[in-house]
Order: sequence, then C-alpha cells, then structure tokens
Amino acid sequence: MSDHGVQYRTVDQLQVDEICRRHELLWSGRPGGARAAFNYCIMDGLNLSNRDLSDADFTGATLIGADLSGSVLNSASFYGADLRRSSLAGASLRRADMRGASLRGANLQGADLSETDLREGTIAQLDKERGLSVIKHRTRPGEMTMANFQGANLSRSKMSGSTAQRADFTDAVMLGARMVKANLRSAVFSGANLEGADLSGADLTDADLTDSVLINTNLKMARLDNCDRTGALTDQPAGREMRELERPVEAMIEDHIRWCATAGREGQPSLFDNTDLRPLKSLAGKTLTAFHASGATLYGLDLEGAQLQGAKLERADLRMACLRGADLRGADLTGARLNNADLRDCKLGPLKLENDRILPASLAAAKIRYADLSGADLRYAKASGADFSYTSLVGAKVLDAHFTGSCFTGARIDGDFRNDVHDADGAVDLDAA
Repeated sequence: MSDHGVQYRTVDQLQVDEICRRHELLWSGRPGGARAAFNYCIMDGLNLSNRDLSDADFTGATLIGADLSGSVLNSASFYGADLRRSSLAGASLRRADMRGASLRGANLQGADLSETDLREGTIAQLDKERGLSVIKHRTRPGEMTMANFQGANLSRSKMSGSTAQRADFTDAVMLGARMVKANLRSAVFSGANLEGADLSGADLTDADLTDSVLINTNLKMARLDNCDRTGALTDQPAGREMRELERPVEAMIEDHIRWCATAGREGQPSLFDNTDLRPLKSLAGKTLTAFHASGATLYGLDLEGAQLQGAKLERADLRMACLRGADLRGADLTGARLNNADLRDCKLGPLKLENDRILPASLAAAKIRYADLSGADLRYAKASGADFSYTSLVGAKVLDAHFTGSCFTGARIDGDFRNDVHDADGAVDLDAA
C-alpha cells in the first residue's frame, strides 16, 4: 500500500511482539535492543497492550481497532497516526506527540495524556510532480470526534484547533489544557476539571459542562449557545463568602484549635456550614476535631494530616483535596464530593466514644471517583450507595465496612476485599474490580 509515494508495510502480531521485545531490551540496557519503529506500518486490530513503548515511533501508522490499553507510551510519536476505534484505556501517553492523529471513536478512558500535543498536524513529503504533497487519512487529521476521554489526565495538553465533537471528557482532569478555537460542539465535560484551561474562541455549542470546575478558565470569545453549566464551580463564591462570617476565619480556626487542646475549657468550636473556604488554601496538620463544614466548598484544600475526628462534612465539596494521612474517624461525609481526592493512609475507621461505643465514619452516597484510598482505614465505614469508580482501594482496611449498592466500576481492590466487608449486596462491578 502506498500514498503519494510513502511505502506502507503490513506487520503481523509476531513481528510486533519481536519489535516490542527489542525495544524493551533497549530500555533495560541489555544487548540486542533497538528502538521500536512502527512508522507507516499497518497494524489494524493488533495487540500492543501492557507494553513499555516509551519513545517509540508510530508516525503515520494505522492502528484502527488496535489494543494499546495499559501500555506506557510516554514521549512516543503518533504524528498523523490513525487510531480510530483503538483502545488506549489506562495507557500513559505523557508528553506524546499526537498531532494530526485521528482518534475518532477511540477509548482513552483513564489514560494519562498530561502535556500531550493533540493539535492539528499533517504529513508532507516530496512529490516529483507536485512538489510537497500532504498525506491524509480517510478522516480529518487531528480529529477526536466521539473519542472517550472519561477520567483521563489531560493536564497541560495541547488541543488548540482540534475537533472533538461529541467527545466524552466526563471527570477528566484538564488543568491548564489549551483548547483555543477547538471544535467542542456537543462534547461532554460533566464533572471535568478545567481549572486554568484556555478555551478562548472554542465552539462549545450544546456542550455539557454540568458540575465541572471552571476556576480561572478562559472562555473569552467562546461560543456557549445552549451550553449547560449547571452546578459548575467557578471563580464566583460557592455559598457564603468568608467575609460574611461574624468573625475572621483565621480567628475562628485558632479558637477551634484552642477548644480542642483544652478539652473545651477555652476557645469555641467553629461553624462553617455552606461556606466557601477555598481562600484558606491549607489546613494541613491542624487539630479540628468536630469541625463543622456541611455543604462547604473545600475544593483543592490541603488537609494533609489534619485531625478531623467526628467532623461534619455532609455534602461538602472536597474534590482535588489532599487528605493524605488525615484523621477522619467517625466523620460524616454523607453525600460529599471527593473526586480525584488524595486519601492515601486516611483514617476513616470508627471513633471510640464513652461506654465502649463507637461512631463509624459515613461515606454514604459520596462520590469518590478517580480518588486514591490506598492504605486507608475504612473499618466499619458506612459507605452504602457510594461511587468508588476508578478509585484505588489497594491496601485499604475494610473489615466490617458496609458497601451496599456502591459502585466499583474500574476500581482496584485487594483479593480479600469481599471477604472482609460486612455487606456488599447490590454492589456494582465489584466482581470485576
């Protein structure tokens, strides 16, 4: 097969396996290695999953329906490649060159595309009759129409001028992404984090931006006809502003810490229900037992190592928050939003009360998608109806925890998870996790 003089070659699965083997030898520093060169290869429907192909060359290759899921493809070149209907789910494509690649209908769910270049691009070559000629695939270069980017990391990626009509960016992390003048008509950004993204001049007609994060997002000159931004978190206050409180927040926090330190003899507990606490930036390491912030906005706050035993955080917005190592024993997080939160080694076990009573932590109906609960203590937790989709629960302690009706689509759990929990009746996709 040729196109304007470019010689395409068809490779089979055995050849692909051998090229991948030699590439891995190269990266491990062993003899016999060679960089994987798949440029202008026809590999439709082949399996390249779970490989380490960092820095490999796929320039102009056709990979229609190919399986590259779970592979490490950092800094690889997919310039002008045809990846229609391919699977790149869970793949790492950090700093990859995907200019001009066709991703129509491709599955990139949960992939890491941070700093990846997804702008338009074409391949030109010398032609005896016409000078420079442009090689084109059957679809428009740079096309991402109907591609699945659910939960993908597209931070600082470059998509300016690209076409992503009806693409699904649900829950994607797109911090600082550049989508200037991109065609995003009818695209879905529900729950996506577009903080610091540049969508100036983009066409967002009929797009779904419900519950998205639009903090410091540039929408200048963007077309927003019939664009649904219901529930989006913006630079505008979400709930009460801190200046509307009776006293300065800093003084209230110090009083609360003193109240905890003196067992209630001095100071007083604070009450921040339905307050936008984003300007605080950090409460890391603070002792804030019985902290009241129901319905509050704590998006992106640093709460690492904070003492939050018995805290009232129902319906609180804790997306992107750092709660690593925080003590939340007995805390009420019913209906809270914890998508992409760092909850590693977090204590969500029971709080011991007088007369040998215990107060379990509640995560009932909480949204904890794409979060990290590795090593967390969830013993006795009440997490019925919670959404743990694509969350890591590896190493988590779940003895006697309740997960009735919870969702575990794409979640990572230990083998003895089901044996340890008290109840998981009606849980979705638990067997597949």
